[in-house]
Amino acid sequence: MAEGSSTSAAAWGVGSVQNAMSVGSEPYHAGNLLDRLSSASKLEAHYEALESRERELLARRLGILGGDVLSVGCGWNPGRHLFAAPAFRLVGVDADAAKVAGVVDTGRADEALVGEAGALTLPDEAFDVVLYRLVLHHIVYQGPLDPCFAEAARLLRPGGALVAIEPGLWHPVGAGLALANRTGLATAIHGTPDDVPLSPRRLLAHARAAGLEPELHALTYTWRRLPRRLQRIVEPLDALGSRPRAARFGHTLVLLARKPEPA
Repeated sequence: MAEGSSTSAAAWGVGSVQNAMSVGSEPYHAGNLLDRLSSASKLEAHYEALESRERELLARRLGILGGDVLSVGCGWNPGRHLFAAPAFRLVGVDADAAKVAGVVDTGRADEALVGEAGALTLPDEAFDVVLYRLVLHHIVYQGPLDPCFAEAARLLRPGGALVAIEPGLWHPVGAGLALANRTGLATAIHGTPDDVPLSPRRLLAHARAAGLEPELHALTYTWRRLPRRLQRIVEPLDALGSRPRAARFGHTLVLLARKPEPA
């Protein structure tokens, strides 16, 4: 699939800045309850295991060996651990110009643009993968997700895939997070009001409405705040994550939604 193809900002005629905007995630308040209870070493161990699980799952299920990747809302981590050079050309998009410059300067992206999800003026069918990595659950706090899915479908080449990695609502932690949000305790408990776990049913419905063919996986059932010993006990459950019924109850979900090839 488009292995070795290349799309550049120069070819799009947009230079290095695209749709500059001020909208972004809500401020994060350190010193919240869960941060006070979580050690840095415990969180780091979880993040390393999560990235390893991401690589394994995409290697097994994505089926795209090279091409152009657009990482929307890329932040400081646009997903280079998933889409390594030179097989993949990785283009980041973020509302924060400092992050856009930083991911290019550090080699974590080949190019980066300042832009707003759902309102990008990039050309149709320019990418083999559109990646939302821990982004949609912030966007949904500000508005509907339909424009993001429609945009991904427009930007994907036939046979390409939207990849969304997001927290799930049907996991006990996701349900607790949603309750904290509804009661106005989100900032005090976990630092920000815009950390919104997503319904697996709604993710699948959004993808289908955009004309994509989705499949859902549970990336992990564990939680970064658990003691490391408990994380190790829960981690074997991740092997169930690609079973359709079990997938919906993951703590972190992976949505793979493919754009159909022409008949």
